[in-house]
Amino acid sequence: MAKFAARIHVLLAREAPLGVVIRRGPSKSVAALLWDRKTDAFKLGQWLKGRIYERRCDLSPDGKHLLYFAMNGKWETEAKGAWTAISRAPFLKALAIFPKGDCWHGGGLWTGNRSYWLNDGYGHTVLRDATSLRRDAAWQPPANYGGECPGVYYPRLLRDGWTLVEQDKNDRLKDRFVFEKPCPSGWILRKIAHAEIGAPPGKGCYWDEHELIHPSSGVSIACPHWEWADLDRKRLVWATEGRLEAARLTDQGLIGKRILFDFNDMVFESITAPY
Repeated sequence: MAKFAARIHVLLAREAPLGVVIRRGPSKSVAALLWDRKTDAFKLGQWLKGRIYERRCDLSPDGKHLLYFAMNGKWETEAKGAWTAISRAPFLKALAIFPKGDCWHGGGLWTGNRSYWLNDGYGHTVLRDATSLRRDAAWQPPANYGGECPGVYYPRLLRDGWTLVEQDKNDRLKDRFVFEKPCPSGWILRKIAHAEIGAPPGKGCYWDEHELIHPSSGVSIACPHWEWADLDRKRLVWATEGRLEAARLTDQGLIGKRILFDFNDMVFESITAPY
């Protein structure tokens, strides 16, 4: 059986130099880590024996709270086997938890530091709520991209400075949405978001690839192995082969590339949240 590198997805806080790294692997083991983007220090939060659907997650603008959708398949428990929760980043212990019972819809987006939109769909129940946080019933995504991961992920990209430039809905089994974000020195980061049945080995049914384009010079740099990438202030950051890496963009391309953290050797450990 082929062995794949750890899968990495990152949520960036919009108003603070913080991020949460969602690290998965093996497939039923996932961890959340806090990323201090000033110092590039990483702090492990907690592990979950199950799956976190990273494209249905969001980090509050101040980086203090994590909203996530998870599934462990224990359908007879209070959490009903799949649930949306809100925690103190980077921990997973729920301050608020909304059992779902299936994997249709779920997750959500922050509309402020203490207000959030719940991707409700067929409906959550309330097992525990947090009085310091408020569900924003008035806000709705600007467009409907369905009830699964794109229904949260694509509005998050649009909110965070990406522009949807192309959508290719071939059929129900294979969709391709292309997003772009301007970068320093005239570069454009292109994110090709795939949704398909029968994805390549090591990919889920939702997966991304990337490309750097310099329109004025006509130069393009394919980055097919970047599973996540974004602009962090004036540098480019991306995930590949279980590592988080960074570089500056100049007229010559990527300069000063370095590895920020290698997540591959991490193994499950039981950690108690400090709250």
